[in-house]
Amino acid sequence: MCCIMGWCSAKADTELMKICFERTKSRGPDDTRFADVGAGVLGFHRLSIMGLTPEGMQPFQLGNSYVVCNGELYGFRKLRDELISKGYRFQSDSDCEILLPLYEQYGTDMFAMLDAEFACIIYDGQSGKFIAARDPIGIRPLYYGYDRDGAVAFASEPQNLVDICAEIMPFPPGHYYIDGEFHCYNDIAHVDAVCYDDHETICRNIHDKLVEGVRKRLISDAKVGFLLSGGLDSSLVCAIAQKGSKRPIRTFAIGMSEDAIDLKYAKETADFIGSEHTEVIITRDDVINALEEVVRLLGTFDITTIRASMGMYLVCKAIHEQTDIRVILTGEISDELFGYKYTDFAPSAEEFQREAEKRVRELHMYDVLRADRCISVNSLEARVPFGDLDFVKYVMAIDPEKKLNTYGKGKYLLRKAFEADGILPESILWREKAAFSDAVGHSLVNYLKAYAEEYYTDEEFETLRQKYGHAQPFTKESLLYRELFEKYYPGQGAMIVDFWMPNKNWEGCNVNDPSARVLSNYGASAV
Repeated sequence: MCCIMGWCSAKADTELMKICFERTKSRGPDDTRFADVGAGVLGFHRLSIMGLTPEGMQPFQLGNSYVVCNGELYGFRKLRDELISKGYRFQSDSDCEILLPLYEQYGTDMFAMLDAEFACIIYDGQSGKFIAARDPIGIRPLYYGYDRDGAVAFASEPQNLVDICAEIMPFPPGHYYIDGEFHCYNDIAHVDAVCYDDHETICRNIHDKLVEGVRKRLISDAKVGFLLSGGLDSSLVCAIAQKGSKRPIRTFAIGMSEDAIDLKYAKETADFIGSEHTEVIITRDDVINALEEVVRLLGTFDITTIRASMGMYLVCKAIHEQTDIRVILTGEISDELFGYKYTDFAPSAEEFQREAEKRVRELHMYDVLRADRCISVNSLEARVPFGDLDFVKYVMAIDPEKKLNTYGKGKYLLRKAFEADGILPESILWREKAAFSDAVGHSLVNYLKAYAEEYYTDEEFETLRQKYGHAQPFTKESLLYRELFEKYYPGQGAMIVDFWMPNKNWEGCNVNDPSARVLSNYGASAV
């Protein structure tokens, strides 16, 4: 995962920018470069994934224009061939080198042409303008703010902007920025026309589009690994990848030392598909000792995100320290498309669809943020097959009546789509959904809650929580996370719109803890 930054001012303090940019060096430990373009400064930390030679180092330059990009542009070679036919020449095999020629040919229309997960900053040397853009889901991070003179600054992480901008906000996914305004080029959650395909057609399309989403994310000049929880989503990604591989893929699972739920299912999956499997075992001390660092790297106070990040951060830390893998495929984004445990309580198909649209639009603040930070801080790159744009667009358009859990099993369409393949054991394909933070071991969340309970007296809790008007802490655990957040991101709470919680307006979902464990339908998820 690379890191980008741009301070779009001729008065940019380059030395301050270098200090702020150094905070995220682990996103791109291979090389660092700055380019003073006159009207501002661009910075780039490189993690070499595609085009490993020095010629692939950014910023790329074309004439007087420059670009920095953290991204993977799928199918870029076809676009590059078209550009070569127009007379362009390329110095590297980096996918991102095509961006400036594309911009020269198509302007800001180029962003809608990309099949990519990306964030980029372009300096147009001809107009003297800066343009920034982000992929439609927000899989690659980008933040912005304004300096004391009103000049805009962009960066991959908010910690890069803390000492430059008074207010820092997430760059909206599916938008580009030019002349001080944001323009939406792709609202991925919006459905133009509902898809009324029959069940057989739907399942075939789900199958083929997900297989293609995995296939294109296996293309890398660096080594690839897989997070495997033993749940449906990560198991499907691993099974699809293994079926298309001539050698055993490398899979990694994590669990608490005393009560891991996922480990046995992950091993069952790994044994079935024939992967080279590694288990990482963690303890209470590992969790508590990592808590502050996890909050710092996440840049959030959200309860669900922090809980689920503990296991992901620690397993990625082990991968970084013990292997030479650089790319990690994960199973995020399936829940937002096909449903959570709590969406079983959706009162209607319309409400289910409305909730899915909300969750997809907010992904960049929750699950996608978690995956990016936990993976990138360990000098790895995250790739998310369920976030493939063609796949997401299709699933969002499926008649929501068919996505409701009227089958007695959540995510029925996804499960049914792969039933005939036989690439997973039946026990995994039809396993009940269990949230990652719970399935790493119920003790993980219990330890975090107990630690927070001991940290504050009841009086301290009531007093301290009143400091916060936005997303006010409502438990000692949420207060602890907010106080840690404020230590590193003072006054920046508006970056996160609210706590991730089930829809409290639905019967059965008015709960005070985001864990699926508190829902009446948790059932077999606990075993």
